[in-house]
Amino acid sequence: MNTLSNPAATPEQPERFDGSIERSSIAFQILERIKSALIRGDLKPGDYLPSETELTQSMGIGKSSVREAIKMLQAIGIVEVRRGHGTIIRREPGEPLVDPMAFGMILARGMTQDVLEFRLMFEPAYTLQAMANATDEDHRRIQKAIDDMAEAIANGEQTSRHDVSFHRAILHATHNPMTIRVGQTLLELIEAALETSMQTLPETALNDHKAIYAAFQSGDAEGVRHAIEQSAKNWETNLTYRD
Repeated sequence: MNTLSNPAATPEQPERFDGSIERSSIAFQILERIKSALIRGDLKPGDYLPSETELTQSMGIGKSSVREAIKMLQAIGIVEVRRGHGTIIRREPGEPLVDPMAFGMILARGMTQDVLEFRLMFEPAYTLQAMANATDEDHRRIQKAIDDMAEAIANGEQTSRHDVSFHRAILHATHNPMTIRVGQTLLELIEAALETSMQTLPETALNDHKAIYAAFQSGDAEGVRHAIEQSAKNWETNLTYRD
């Protein structure tokens, strides 16, 4: 039978999944137990959770608390409810309706230097990961993003969408769901600043993308790092984030 522990339980004496729990913040306690069970391997991707009735009876809680916990798990993309079958742990995280990590980063947005430092640390890492994993189709998408951006600039129609498309194409070339999720959150966070730079320094942004991709194509890791560092310097202006 599945077991779930709470913070007070020891590894030798894990708390049972069906053990009763305190009445306060019941839904959050259910989430914590499920998270602990996933970490320990008592629950695995592809497993079904016990039914609503089973959870209600075995844990001594109301159906409303169970439903609330399931809705929370759905919202963050951890489970999928299959009508007539039950609630299954996703094999890969789904597209979250609510992304706690995104909200956490948005709340930290006022600390602009932190955002800039995180981007400068994370972007080279995922770009090098993409360089190692990119397929021919990925290369076509990256080149298309550059070409679309150049065309938009020539027509005076450039927006942050054209800038984001380039970074998203590289991000997806990592073929790593965790990297992609963190990267998507970062792109959402900086999109407003990218819009500003696209309206004020579009040619600079385009040239930066070309330099990054040139090093990327040639497999030049040091060149990628240098091109991204130069791009960050160009991007970090009074026209992007302001304190």
